[in-house]
Amino acid sequence: MTVYTPLCFRGKKILAPMVRVGTLPMRLLALDYGADIVYCEELIDIKMLQCKRVINGKYKVLETVDFVAPNERVVFRTCERERHSVVFQMGSADAERALAVAKLVENDVAGIDVNMGCPKEYSTKASMGAALLSDPDKIESILTTLVKGICKPVTCKIRILPSVEDTVNLVKRIEKTGIAAIAVHGRKKEERPQHPVHCDVIKAISEAVSIPVIANGGSHDFIREYTDIETFQKATAASSVMIARAAMWNPSIFRKEGLFPLKEVMQDYLKYVLRYENHYTNTKYCLCQMLREQLETPQGKKLHAAQSMQEICEAFEMADFYEETTAVYEAKKTSLETKTQDEDDQMEDPDVIKMAVRFDKREYPPQITPKMYLLEWCRKEKHPQPVYETIQRPLDRLFCSVVTVAEQKYRSSLWDKSKKLAEQAAAIVCLRTLGVPEGRLCEGENHLINKRKREDQERLNSRDLGEHLAEPSCKKTNFIEETFDKNVP
Repeated sequence: MTVYTPLCFRGKKILAPMVRVGTLPMRLLALDYGADIVYCEELIDIKMLQCKRVINGKYKVLETVDFVAPNERVVFRTCERERHSVVFQMGSADAERALAVAKLVENDVAGIDVNMGCPKEYSTKASMGAALLSDPDKIESILTTLVKGICKPVTCKIRILPSVEDTVNLVKRIEKTGIAAIAVHGRKKEERPQHPVHCDVIKAISEAVSIPVIANGGSHDFIREYTDIETFQKATAASSVMIARAAMWNPSIFRKEGLFPLKEVMQDYLKYVLRYENHYTNTKYCLCQMLREQLETPQGKKLHAAQSMQEICEAFEMADFYEETTAVYEAKKTSLETKTQDEDDQMEDPDVIKMAVRFDKREYPPQITPKMYLLEWCRKEKHPQPVYETIQRPLDRLFCSVVTVAEQKYRSSLWDKSKKLAEQAAAIVCLRTLGVPEGRLCEGENHLINKRKREDQERLNSRDLGEHLAEPSCKKTNFIEETFDKNVP
C-alpha cells in the first residue's frame, strides 16, 4: 500500500501556473530539469465540472488520466510521473463549485490551488482571479470549504494590495483558513512585468505569517539563471520561489548545473509533446515563447509558418523522430485495437444477432428514423417497446448499442461516435433481420409520413367543423410527440 506524503512547500523551486504554457509536456520538462513542484495552467471551475475523467493507462497507449469536455477536447491531462508533484490551479468564485472540482481531481494531483491574482479581464469579469482580492469574505469561504472538504493541501496565489498593511492583514486572514502555503506575486493587479517587483512587500508577508510564502514575480528583475533563484528568495525572505516567464523562456532554469542550449531544450520539449499528443497550436505557442527574439531567424519563420506537428518537428530537425514516434504509436494503437476487438468478440453473447451497419440520416426523410419504425412495429405486434443498452469503449470512446425486441437481442458490429447513432444502427439490424421496412428514402412510399399527413388533415378538418376549438388554429400537432414516447430522440 502506497503511503501518501503531503506536499511540502518549504525550500522548493516551483514552476508557476501559466495559461497555455503549463500543460503536461512543459510540467514534465521542468521536473526533469530540477523543479520540485509544478502548477498546471489555471482551469475554470465551470469548464472542469463538464468534464469526464478518462483513464488511458488501461490500454497503455498514452498512460494518462484525461479530463475530457463534452466536445472531446482534453481540458486537463496528467500522468503518474507528476502525480506527487503537480498542483491543480483553478479559477473559481464559488465555494461549492471549487469543492466539486477539487474532489473531481483530488486523487490525480498533489495539491489544489485557487487563483486569486490573475488581472486579466476574462478572469476578473467572472469575479475570479484578482477580483477576489476585494472580497475577503468570499476568499475565506472558498479556502475554508476546500481545506475542510479534501485531504490534499490547499494553496492560493495572490497579488499585493495598494498598501503593505492591507496586504498583510489579508494574508493573515487567509492563513487562518488552514491553507498549506500562499504564493505572492509581488505586483499590484494593475502592474505588469515591466514594473519592478515589490520584494519588500513579499518580505513583510513572509515575516508576518507562519505558513510558507512562495515568492513570485522575479523573472524580469532577478532571475536569469539558477543562482539568481536564491538571490530572489533571500530578498523576499520567502520559503520558496515560483518561476513563470524565466521558466517559459527556458525551463532548464531549474538546473543546478546551468542552462541548457535553447535548441536542446526545445527538442526535449517536442519529445514530450509527441509522447503525450499535445495539440500542435499549443506546442507552437510555447515554442514561440522560447524563441522570442529569434522568431525572425529562418528557423523562427519556419516555426511561425508551420500548420501541423510534422512541420513543427521539421523546423527543429526532428522529422525522423516524428516519423518514428508516429509509426510506433500507430502500431501500438492498432495492436491494442485488435486486442480489444478480440476481447469484445470473446465476451460477445452468441445469441446476439449482428450486422455491420451504420445509420446515415441522409438516407431517411426528415424526422423519420429506424427507431421510430421499430417502435411502431412493436406496438402493432403487441410487443413491449424496444430496450436499448449502450456501452462506451474506453480506448477510443466509441459506442455500441444492443436492442432487445421480443426477447431477442440485436446490434451492429461497427462502433459509432455517439450513443444515438449506435442505437439507430441497432434498430436497423433488428428491422432488417425481421424483414420490416426501416423508413429509408429508397423504400418508396413512406407510411409514417403518409400517416402524419392523414392525421394532420383529419385534425384540420375537425378544426374547421369546430370539433377542436380548444386547439389554436396556428398550432400544428407534433407527430413525433404524439406517436412516440421519450425513448425516441
